[in-house]
Amino acid sequence: MLAYCYRIKPSAEQEAVMLHTLELLRRHWNYALGQRLDWLRRTRCRLDRCSLVSEPIAEIPERVNYYTQQSALKETKQRFPEYKNIWAEAQQVNLQRLNKAWERWLVPDKTGKRGGRPRFKKPGELRSFVYPRINCPKAGAHLQDRVLKLSKIGEMPVIVHRPLPDGFKLKTCTIVGKADGWYCCISMEDKTVPELLPLDEVKSPVGVDVGLKEFLTTSTGETVARQQAYRKTQRHLARQQRKLARKQKGSKNAEKQKNRIARVHQRVGRIRQDFHDNTAHQLVKNHDFIAVEDLNIKGLARTRLSKSVLDAAWGQFITLLEAVAVKRGIRVVKVTPYGTSVDCSSCGAKVPKTLSIRLHQCHQCGLEMDRDENAALNILMRALKAVGLIVSACGGQEDTQPLKQEAECWSGVQLALF
Repeated sequence: MLAYCYRIKPSAEQEAVMLHTLELLRRHWNYALGQRLDWLRRTRCRLDRCSLVSEPIAEIPERVNYYTQQSALKETKQRFPEYKNIWAEAQQVNLQRLNKAWERWLVPDKTGKRGGRPRFKKPGELRSFVYPRINCPKAGAHLQDRVLKLSKIGEMPVIVHRPLPDGFKLKTCTIVGKADGWYCCISMEDKTVPELLPLDEVKSPVGVDVGLKEFLTTSTGETVARQQAYRKTQRHLARQQRKLARKQKGSKNAEKQKNRIARVHQRVGRIRQDFHDNTAHQLVKNHDFIAVEDLNIKGLARTRLSKSVLDAAWGQFITLLEAVAVKRGIRVVKVTPYGTSVDCSSCGAKVPKTLSIRLHQCHQCGLEMDRDENAALNILMRALKAVGLIVSACGGQEDTQPLKQEAECWSGVQLALF
């Protein structure tokens, strides 16, 4: 599954129609969510038993779910004719989104965790609607010759900055309103998935340790400097927010200033994503087996380094790295980060150190190297063990690439199948 995002150029009338569509879908979301919460309140009791003194008796309402709310769409259009100007499938997808959020809240996942309760959306919070079919006879969206035709809205030009890949089947079209304009996100699917590289053909494995001094350090000693996209922009962002504080709430000048602030945040996000994308492609290009840490980023974001942790966005980078690696058939293995900075990569001895100590000095084997490089070697060895490869000492810390497993040494480890 891939998603390509293209900019569209609607006319002023079409933009007004799309904004009105988003507002109507927002109201329908809030009404449907209110129905569900009201049914939950009237059919649940805070206690696990009835009171011996008195208990309210009322008619038990019918169960509210996606199918009952979808069947009520016809009545909604009769009572509110404005909804006739919205493609019917877009309204159904809006209810499907609510149903998905509702089930995430009530039904725990495999780990026993649940999502937060769905919220009522304020004006402007709903920013996208979906056409679930594209380029088929009964679809509401058609993309041909750089022109996007949307049912109930009309035709508009599309800036196709890169061609759609061959062999993929177009699935959905999502219309998104962002700070700098309107976009259409085309999702597509191809049944042929690249096969992962066999373990016995791995030639250049690498361990990656992310950090705040350097964005990442590899087990081969290479480093990538941190970018700090938000840190470099926060002073400018603070000035723009002070300007907004001096505007009258609800005025046109306040709305314009809000859009300027949104554009600053959008630029920061795009700079960060471009940096992550380039770094991920460079790693996948040079290595055929990548080991990373399975970090608890939510926990790290509650520390004193929260701003720097969130600015680095390690979670987004690892997710993007996995997506890039899958397309090339390369394995990305996550390992537990516990003890990777403390253990010696040569002898396994514990070498406690604080964050201010940047050099790893083993008192047992005498190994001296950068602490992040030592951690990256530990991450690599744990990943090799996790996939069923033996890791044994090979004498020294030479950076030599193996031609075949069980024959050569690489960074002090030997690879061999069980």
